[in-house]
Amino acid sequence: MGVRTIFAGICLTTTLAACQTLGSNTTVAEHCANPDNANQAVCQLNVEINGQQTALADTDLRLSEARAVADSATESANEALNAAQRAQATADDAMARADAALADDLYCETRTVQQSKIGTCAPGFKVMSCAQTRYTYRAGGPSIMREINDEQCRFHDRILEMQVRCCASAQPETAEQASYRGDNPDAS
Repeated sequence: MGVRTIFAGICLTTTLAACQTLGSNTTVAEHCANPDNANQAVCQLNVEINGQQTALADTDLRLSEARAVADSATESANEALNAAQRAQATADDAMARADAALADDLYCETRTVQQSKIGTCAPGFKVMSCAQTRYTYRAGGPSIMREINDEQCRFHDRILEMQVRCCASAQPETAEQASYRGDNPDAS
């Protein structure tokens, strides 16, 4: 529920709470017909009845009935407030989890792989991206990337150079050399 609905319910509640001190057999219209009471909030309040907005002073509601409407509005406003507080608590929890995930050290490295068709990461790392960074038309030109997943990226042909972006949730114990030349046994 929106803030406007909650605010309207609270306004209706506080406005109609003044009706409690007045006679229970008096209608709102009779009460507001008195010039001394014309400026009271209960006389200036509008309500929606069957989809039509009407001034509360133009209705034949008794002040006791108006109080019942106010109690119902208070209950609805409290339910809306509770729902909003639960939603805020859920959002706060999600934000706390996101902050905790970001607080973990995210360690990334870019590996340069030369003369291979497969790019991989060191143990404990996952492939985030892969790009061919160097080619010549004599060596076949740009190649088509055929596969990329958490373990590797694979090009259609052997390429001169690719850069593989690898990330791990915490800095690994041992990091392999970031650049190596053709020592991939699968690079046929």
